[in-house]
Amino acid sequence: MDPVLDPVLIGRWQFGITTVYHFLMVPLTIGLGVLVATLQTLWYKTGKEQYLRSTKFWGKLFLINFIMGVVTGIVQEFQFGMAWSEYSKFVGDVFGAPLAMEALLAFFVESTFLGLWIFGWKRLPKGFHLATIWIAALATWLSAYFILVANSFMQHPVGVELIDGRAVMTDPVAVFTNNTAIVTLLHTIFGSLAVAGGFLLGISWFHLYRRRRDGIDTVDAKGYVVVGEDPAKGAGRDKTDYKVWRSSFRLGGWVALVAFLGVAFSGHSQAQLMIYQQPMKMASAEAACHDGTGFSVLSFGDLGSDGKTTCENVTTTIEIPGLLSFLAHDNFTTPVKGVNTLIPEYQEKYGTHLPDNPMYGKYAGTEIDYQPIMAVTYWGFRLMITFGGLAAVAAAVGLWLGRKGTVPDNKWLSRLAVLSIGAPFAANSAGWIFTEMGRQPFVVAPAPDGNDGVFMFTAAALSPGVSAGELLTSTILLTAVYGVLAVVECVFLFRYARGGTPSAMPENDHNYDPNIDEHNDDAPKRNADDDVLAFAY
Repeated sequence: MDPVLDPVLIGRWQFGITTVYHFLMVPLTIGLGVLVATLQTLWYKTGKEQYLRSTKFWGKLFLINFIMGVVTGIVQEFQFGMAWSEYSKFVGDVFGAPLAMEALLAFFVESTFLGLWIFGWKRLPKGFHLATIWIAALATWLSAYFILVANSFMQHPVGVELIDGRAVMTDPVAVFTNNTAIVTLLHTIFGSLAVAGGFLLGISWFHLYRRRRDGIDTVDAKGYVVVGEDPAKGAGRDKTDYKVWRSSFRLGGWVALVAFLGVAFSGHSQAQLMIYQQPMKMASAEAACHDGTGFSVLSFGDLGSDGKTTCENVTTTIEIPGLLSFLAHDNFTTPVKGVNTLIPEYQEKYGTHLPDNPMYGKYAGTEIDYQPIMAVTYWGFRLMITFGGLAAVAAAVGLWLGRKGTVPDNKWLSRLAVLSIGAPFAANSAGWIFTEMGRQPFVVAPAPDGNDGVFMFTAAALSPGVSAGELLTSTILLTAVYGVLAVVECVFLFRYARGGTPSAMPENDHNYDPNIDEHNDDAPKRNADDDVLAFAY
């Protein structure tokens, strides 16, 4: 069959496209919500205007992202039933509990208290209003936990028995305390805080630079900031607004740095679990064809006749001896199994060919390739680390350059600072692509600790009644819709981020005209009736 019309391949592309796009919103929601709550806490404790403006500005961006995340996440649940019904049957007894709790408990709490926060300004007591944003923010973490419990079952199935071809939950505690889920949750939260920290840092840099460019803020002979203001240009150019960007800049930079350390340590624990639970994934990520201790810094591979990179055409050019053993075993001498060692072990445990069963369709009886796509896992792993490192470097450099109260009056540095916002997003996406692609050929990977009967090959997971044409059509349509939504979100985020605090609090701008703002060229042209988020404040 032509790979273009391969239903399993198309179904995987469809789920991958929608999931990766949706996950761009998830870490920003998880990380930014807590930072907004922190800023509102500072306002509640100090009464300082700068923290109120910060809360409303970052809160508006949080709301835009949250709304788009909800819209894009709904499609995935429909895909379980439409495109992956056999998979849903297999894991349904397990997934039912965490996904129901995510929807009925976490998301219900999250959306309810976020609604109270949106409409509660000047209506609720300050303390109760503050509690609503904290509850909503922490509910996003709870929501992430339930989703990761389900995902971690696919990586490491525990607490179940195989009954009549289905995974039936027998130990809910084991499912909800899956060590894979706990470590992944920590990694995800730290990764999300890194995204939010970089988001604050980059946007705050832009506004501090714009104040320098416009001559509002200057520096003295020693390079320290001399804060100015231009009342003619409204709330976006006063001294309080400087404090908004200065405090947000420092908060974002330090959060990003601390989060990077958390990502590194939790990632180390995650890698050790991965080497034990899914050794083929890690071996493929390292292009480790043979048992050894060295970490491949750079390897190259040629595509074979089948279009895949295999151990027969991989050359390692730069390697650090002992580092892979340290990642796996906390020492520098214990060898880590390579692909050539693992393939026979997988074949002995799970067979060399798929069963000759109609559920496998055209794949029935075909040889099983236990090695994931090496190019995707290898470079996905490195892109995750590289972009994460770049985000940390950007935070450290930013804090250093901004240590005297402002940022350099340099447009290229400003552009780099804004571009650095994308680094932690890219790291998160690369990490998830690596995690999911590295599990192949399993959609539910076998557990190494006595639960080997509970696994499922991806070839058996697709809905049997869905044709390749139907999948291809829905994939094209969903991609087009998601493309439009991407443009919408970027326009809204860019518009309100560039507009500064007046875009979130136009009532504070004494030059504000509800129909047009002619005093700030960079602020959006506003009409109170057209502002879809005006109700929030």
